[in-house]
Amino acid sequence: MIKLIIYIFVIPLVIFAMDSININGIFKKNKIYQARLFYILIVFGLSYLICNFLYDLVYMVR
Repeated sequence: MIKLIIYIFVIPLVIFAMDSININGIFKKNKIYQARLFYILIVFGLSYLICNFLYDLVYMVR
């Protein structure tokens, strides 16, 4: 339950932070869907890592 609450806060923060990166500049012009998929995978991957880090940090302090 605690991880779900952390995910609810972390995913929007990661999306907000990822908006500053121009992912489309890295990919070819006609590869829009691959760029979007890559963006989603990066958001989920970073959210997973940050959530687990915060979860471990909270339970290490206890």
